Amino acid sequence: MKLAMIFPGQGSQNVGMGRELANQYSQSRAVFDEVDEALGEKLSELIFEGSQEVLTLTTNAQPALMAVSIAALKALESTGFSLANKVTYVAGHSLGEYSALCAAGALSISDTARLLRIRGEAMQAAVPVGEGAMAAIIGLERSIVEAICEECAGANCCQIANDNGGGQLVISGSREEVEKAAEVASEKGAKRALILPVSAPFHSALMQPAADAMRQALDTANMSTPVVPLVANVLATPITLVDEIKKRLVEQVTGQVRWQETIEFMAANGISHLLETGAGKVLTGLGRRISRDIKGLTIGSPGDVEKTLKVLTQ
Repeated sequence: MKLAMIFPGQGSQNVGMGRELANQYSQSRAVFDEVDEALGEKLSELIFEGSQEVLTLTTNAQPALMAVSIAALKALESTGFSLANKVTYVAGHSLGEYSALCAAGALSISDTARLLRIRGEAMQAAVPVGEGAMAAIIGLERSIVEAICEECAGANCCQIANDNGGGQLVISGSREEVEKAAEVASEKGAKRALILPVSAPFHSALMQPAADAMRQALDTANMSTPVVPLVANVLATPITLVDEIKKRLVEQVTGQVRWQETIEFMAANGISHLLETGAGKVLTGLGRRISRDIKGLTIGSPGDVEKTLKVLTQ
């Protein structure tokens, strides 16, 4: 077995996530306590029993999803599992890249929480609400979607934000241009062209103010070499050097999440199992569509810990 750990991004959050882990594993509870202390607030209460609407705000969702991912990892590690010895690569979808770096020992839990709070606030502030948009385009070739974005952008912004695989592309940019591109995509035969319920045009050039904020935050962040390579969103290849990791995290704010290529790289390099660590099963589903050769595992609850251990010890 050759294992990669992958970490979810925004959209996977739900109230109650991680609560069973915190109740059953003291190591998981300690993660939520550390995040609460780092942020100076009881984010754990929002995660466990708060409002879905408030949890979904990007400034909350980003550190919250990281907390659940690391809590799940700590539950698994409490059984003797060693990421350094068992995992070949880590990767995360958008904010999940920070979770991956935390899991691989490059960032402390506290520093990761603070960076994600800065990232969430900066992304929300970069574009006034209502001026940007994102849309999922399903069932069109990438080259066609790229051409549509170029045609519709004009003097403004419309670009591919995520290549999620399985024929699912997400575009991002100015609202008027994204809505126009979604209409054109439907006319050109897209199975679906759906405006997404998000608060900002993530992974587009409009996020440059947020990229600048993250460059400043990362410049002073204490980061170590990860114990296993990170397959970077913007490269879809592995990196380990701290300076390059920081550079790519800044680029990621305005750049494309190349998730299909990330999974294809892993498949081509012998990965047999993906372990999605944290809330939901979105990435497992995407992985199945990208590569039939890779099996998916998820760990987000105490029951998942036992199931995963059985597979890992076969």
